[in-house]
Amino acid sequence: MALEITDATFDEVVLKSDKPVVVDFWAAWCGPCRMVGPIIEEVSAEYDGKAVVGKVDVDANQEFAAKYGVRNIPTVLVFKNGEIVNRQVGVSPKKVYTDAIDAVL
Repeated sequence: MALEITDATFDEVVLKSDKPVVVDFWAAWCGPCRMVGPIIEEVSAEYDGKAVVGKVDVDANQEFAAKYGVRNIPTVLVFKNGEIVNRQVGVSPKKVYTDAIDAVL
């Protein structure tokens, strides 16, 4: 299951991770986010142990959404060594997310 990431845990979970990290910025009221959610869960299961996969509820956690310029949701960011290496805005097929992770593994 994808981790729930908050503003309080973002630094530790995402920026200090020794593995690639996928972060799905979403909100409960967002229709496209509900389409991406199950894809992110599948990616989380497939990459368990190889990458960290998490979700940030932008309504409750706005600090890092603002810091990384997340203006539209869903936005999925891939981090490696604390730096953004990939950004997907909107709904994308699962392969787009897995290719982004594979590129940094």
